[in-house]
Amino acid sequence: MPKLITTRRVENEIDLARKYAKTHILFPSALLGALFMLVGTATLIYQFAVETYNWKTFAESTGLLLLGGLLGWVQTRYHRYVLREDPGYFAGRLRTFSKTGPKRSKKEPPVQPVEHAGSRLVPILYVAGIALLLGVSSACAMAGDVDYMAAFLMPWGGFFWSKMFFWRGVLIPDKS
Repeated sequence: MPKLITTRRVENEIDLARKYAKTHILFPSALLGALFMLVGTATLIYQFAVETYNWKTFAESTGLLLLGGLLGWVQTRYHRYVLREDPGYFAGRLRTFSKTGPKRSKKEPPVQPVEHAGSRLVPILYVAGIALLLGVSSACAMAGDVDYMAAFLMPWGGFFWSKMFFWRGVLIPDKS
């Protein structure tokens, strides 16, 4: 009998973790990705119509989009690893976020951090990724070939759309 209860609890944890990924990762990524891509592309269209648009503009804006997409893919791979190895982490976060007002206890223990071989490097890598995106965006904007608005929005559009694209297959339940 204990195995049946344990199995159901693990399945419940996985379902809660998937629900967390849908509501707190996938949905915001879709909205932010669409917003950043729309405004970034509109800025490039404006630059094409009013200012100069040359092959360097195309290459730099495409490179920014691909760099953001690469970093989004890397972060999604890490989150998928956490979902696979420790679904209780995302499930605990969903439980914490779903409690509001008087339901939420002040003494409630925080969600346990994920422990793995490189867990201490994760915050450093997050900051390094953000610094890389901002640094490359600044360099492209200062070079003058890409408008500053597109230079800062295109990599974030690629980042969020990449997250949305690579999460979608994970969240579809198995038919078997």
